[in-house]
Amino acid sequence: MDMRDAQDPDRRELLLGLGGACLALGPAAAWANEDKSTYDEDSILKAATEFFGDTTEGLAKVIEKAFKEQGRPNAYIKGAEAGAALTVGLRYGEGQLVTKGGGGAKVYWAGPSIGFDAGANASKVFTLVYRLPNTGAIFQRFPGVDGSAYYIGGAGINYQRLKSITLAPIRLGVGLRAGVSVGYLHYRREKSLNPF
Repeated sequence: MDMRDAQDPDRRELLLGLGGACLALGPAAAWANEDKSTYDEDSILKAATEFFGDTTEGLAKVIEKAFKEQGRPNAYIKGAEAGAALTVGLRYGEGQLVTKGGGGAKVYWAGPSIGFDAGANASKVFTLVYRLPNTGAIFQRFPGVDGSAYYIGGAGINYQRLKSITLAPIRLGVGLRAGVSVGYLHYRREKSLNPF
């Protein structure tokens, strides 16, 4: 570059503008990658509505709440489960893990709970999965987050967390199971009657 070019105010402004534009591409590129590796709220609402077979105001509000609190998920699980409790409870389920990257796996889960909890239920479950580094990372025990249960218009959601991974099961189902309990769900590759 000629020294006169660097001293010309118009050229200097143009070069600075180009440099700033190049720097701005860095975060924009990162945002684009995040968009490609995670689901947006509309896509999740559509998938959940297709899975549950009905759109309810409660379902939309629960999904909106999850996005507001947890951000964009990079996977989800579509499944069904059954459970019962009388102080001590058990829950069993199975489903299909679907990742934004196109991978997936069959998933089974079971777990105990203890607390002021009574009743029985069978439900479809649509679980939002946040910050799952790979498919194999789902296969472990996820404790429930204390005080994270919400019920809006027939839809319920709670959070399970282990290290940086958060699961947010959304349930619409039949039966009644009410109360407060603590427990965990153990996600496995194979079905097991052992809830532990």
